[in-house]
Formats: sequence, structure tokens, C-alpha cells
Amino acid sequence: MRSPDTGRTPRTLADHAPVIYPALMLLVFFVVPFGIMVTISFFERVPGGFYQPTFTFDNYGRFLSAFFGNVLGFSLGLSALAAVICVGLGFPFTYLLTRLTRRRQILWLVFLLSVLSLSEVIVGFAWSTLLSRSAGLSNLLVAVGLLEQPESWSPGFAALLVGMCYLAFPYTVLLLYPTLVRLDRELVEAAMTMGASPLRAFFTVVVGASRNAILSGLILAFVFTLGIYLLPQLLGRPQHWTISVMITDQAIFQSNLPFGAAMALFLMLVSLSLVGLTLLLGRRRAA
Repeated sequence: MRSPDTGRTPRTLADHAPVIYPALMLLVFFVVPFGIMVTISFFERVPGGFYQPTFTFDNYGRFLSAFFGNVLGFSLGLSALAAVICVGLGFPFTYLLTRLTRRRQILWLVFLLSVLSLSEVIVGFAWSTLLSRSAGLSNLLVAVGLLEQPESWSPGFAALLVGMCYLAFPYTVLLLYPTLVRLDRELVEAAMTMGASPLRAFFTVVVGASRNAILSGLILAFVFTLGIYLLPQLLGRPQHWTISVMITDQAIFQSNLPFGAAMALFLMLVSLSLVGLTLLLGRRRAA
């Protein structure tokens, strides 16, 4: 392998210096913790204690239980629904954003970045307050005559879905923005000149040219919401707890670190598989 700067093959330690530091950081902060997690996932829990080193598949065998199947199915379905909503709302929003002046685009992007600065705890408590009975949005609807009395919408499935979409929406917009801002507006005008309606031109030209970005946005929102673990506890009920909450519960509160490690490994493999699928589809389309 030749160096792109000198054109010669690296032979000394100094030639490998630019690669050593990133490789060391990857080893310390990813490879080693990942290896420890994989190892612990095969350990056996000791009743009344912690765990003992052994080699067993019992932790992975619990994946076949009905309880884990329900939690996994609910988690995947909730994340998929949140991803579809984020992309469904974020795509037209981003398209209209790119039609604004440069200054207004920057203001909206700064606003979205400020939303990303909020922690999951702040977002969860804010939405629980807005959807509560005492100081929530229902009081405003009562004041304008749309409701007879205040209602509490949190905790519940709808509140959890709103909170997850609120967190994932800015990421979706920021991912779609580079593709849509580079889209030539004359293509839409040409389609309309040839007889296509504005709606048909939008779906044929704009959506058609952004298929890779849409797919990437769906996978990004899905993986991101799949890893959220505070909002289900703040905005949802126990039946709405996702696999991320169960990992925290097993590892910390139930002192069952081997099973928590096995679930974390499973969740990580699902996320990496989706990322790998995105890269594979992107390479095929590029080819």
C-alpha cells in the first residue's frame, strides 16, 4: 500500500504514525468494550449474586420467549413507525426549506441544530408537561372551546411516538437537506412544461432523484429511535417499554448483566445490519 503523499510504501513506524492514533482509539473505545460485552453475554448469572465466568447459550435462548418476542416486536414496530413519520414529514419540509432564501435556510438550520442540543431528559419532561392534564395543551383547547375539560395524554403510546419523532426529526432533515439543496429546480419546471401536474412532478422528479437519501433517512431514524431508552419511561407506560429500556433494567436494576449484554449485542447487530444494507444499496446504485 503506497502513501498518497509520498507515493512510496510505508516501511517505518513514522510512516504509519497517521494511522496509529485512530486505530488505537478504535481499539480502546470500541473493540475492547465490544469484546467484553460479547464475553459477558455467555456468562451465567448467579442467584443472589452477580455472574460467574462460564460458557452458556441460556441468555440467547431467552430470546425465544414470548415476552422477549413481544418487546422486540413492539420496539421494531415503534421505531419503524417513527421513521416513516419523520421522513414523511421531513421530506416535504426539507424541500420547502430549500426553496427559501439562503438567509432563511440558515436560520432554520440553526434552529434545528439548537433542538439537537437538548438532552433526552429535557425533551421527555417538556413533552410530559405539554401533554399533561394540569399544565398541558388540553387547557389551551378548553380555552378556545375545542374541549370541554382538560385531558391527560401522557403517559401513552401517542405521547411516546411524538417524543421520539421530535428527537429524530432534525436528524432526518439534516440528512435530506444536502440532496435536495443540490437538486436542479429546472428539472421540476421541465416536467411541468411537458404536461405533468405539480404533484406528479414532485413525486416523479424530486422523490425519484432522492431515493437514496430517503432510504438513508429511514434507516437513520429507525436506528436512532431504536436506541432511545429514557422517553419510553417518561412518556410511555410499562407495556410501551422498548428493548433499550429492558437492557437497562436487566443490567442495572435486575443485576442480570449477562442477559443485558446479550440483548445489547443483539440490538447492535440489528443496527449494524441496517447500516450495512444502506452501504450495499448505495454501492449498487452507484455502480
